[in-house]
Amino acid sequence: MSDPILVAKTKENEYFLLPQMANRHGVITGATGTGKTVTLQRIAEGFSKLGVPVFMADIKGDLTGVTQAGGGNAKIDERNTLLGVTPAFQGFTATLWDVFGKQGSPLRATVSEMGPILLARLLDLNDTQEGVLAIAFKYADDNGMLLLDLKDLQSLMRWVGENAAELTTQYGNVSAASVGAIQRGLLQLDEQGGSIFFGEPAVKLDDFIQTVSGKGVLNLLAADQLINAPQLYSTFLLWLLSELFESLPEAGDLDKPKLVFFFDEAHLLFSDAPSALIEKVEQVVRLIRSKGVGVYFVTQNPADIPEKVLAQLGNRVQHALRAYTPQEQKGVKAAATSFRENPKIDTEKTITELGVGEVLISTLDEKGIPTVVDRAFVVPPEGHIGPITPEQRQQLMANSLVAGVYDTAVDRESAFEMLTAKAEAKAQEQAAAQAEIDAAKAAKEQAKAERAAARAPDSMWESIGKSAARSASSSIGRQIGNSIVRGVLGGIFGGGKKKGSWF
Repeated sequence: MSDPILVAKTKENEYFLLPQMANRHGVITGATGTGKTVTLQRIAEGFSKLGVPVFMADIKGDLTGVTQAGGGNAKIDERNTLLGVTPAFQGFTATLWDVFGKQGSPLRATVSEMGPILLARLLDLNDTQEGVLAIAFKYADDNGMLLLDLKDLQSLMRWVGENAAELTTQYGNVSAASVGAIQRGLLQLDEQGGSIFFGEPAVKLDDFIQTVSGKGVLNLLAADQLINAPQLYSTFLLWLLSELFESLPEAGDLDKPKLVFFFDEAHLLFSDAPSALIEKVEQVVRLIRSKGVGVYFVTQNPADIPEKVLAQLGNRVQHALRAYTPQEQKGVKAAATSFRENPKIDTEKTITELGVGEVLISTLDEKGIPTVVDRAFVVPPEGHIGPITPEQRQQLMANSLVAGVYDTAVDRESAFEMLTAKAEAKAQEQAAAQAEIDAAKAAKEQAKAERAAARAPDSMWESIGKSAARSASSSIGRQIGNSIVRGVLGGIFGGGKKKGSWF
């Protein structure tokens, strides 16, 4: 049995997270600046020491300090002294990832892997538009077209729009308005960096599940830029969680998880999410525990998480919440009621009184039953707290377990090339058919011209010549006729008077 992870402590009591219950999931909540990131780092270090790999998004860049040994921090020393802790400061092995490939190894996925459901969420499509997107994916599957990068999907939607009538007959209604909406969404996604994220080589999930010298590798996703595109950020993490669920085999009850997944800024996943998506998240969270994966949501308030999902999060760490407005007061009350009550403390009141690094904590015991909530201080991490230098980051990237594996993008033949060739072939066929039509038309016009030429009147000079010839002929005819007449008459009447005439 693996040793428990010490999360929080008072002078009298210690509060542990049991590894065999870690895949029952958990939640870390609290207002900004109350110490959630430090708590996350403490728990992640504990899993790493147990040989459990961890994946977590680094929103502010602070988590990279875990790769360096701690120490030299007066506040940390003071807290350790208060709690009676003798720290063993150390750094932890980490792999740095970055969707944009700047602050870590590129982290890509293919369009096909993302699928139409998550893409519809990413593009904020309505039901009708999602249906058209599903038709496009089905057409690609039926015709052996790989959808790898963003231009594959853009060219596919263009083809769908141009051949809507044919596709409507075979697959269902395809409206030009829906195709246009999808194309606009893809253009916006491209501007947010989607063309960098979608492509190959796609990340291999095995690269997230690695150990070095018996310690689990911490996978840190640089999210300081990614968080500026919240739809892309939340949908990407959900896709990653779904891929883990789909690809990992059933594991049953383990003495420790295979992987622990921290979903920071979890409210972005559920904000304005359609019910179908929330149901999918609920399903993944409920079933992925059997694959040996623990999921921990990090957000400001438990109210950010739907009740059906929250009910599955057995390990809970609550930092301070503020209660200045009626809405905040409602959130505090909801947070307090999510804990197993402790008669010794007023949970609702205590939540608003907690100091930085101080928490209300309740974890699952050996039987899977939540312990009563109690107040304690988070034990400081053993790694450095805060960001590392750019030089240290570059060194980590150069020595990474996946250094060079994903650096160069690959663009093999896929839907874009196939549809381009198909469009060119169609254009050539249309050009050849048009050429035949034009040739036939030209031949017809030429024959018509020849027939017209045969029936056409003579030219002016030809007319003048023929007229002159006719005039000359007529003149000659008249002269000959006159001569004959004169001759005949002359023969009869034209002789001179002869001497010795009768008269």
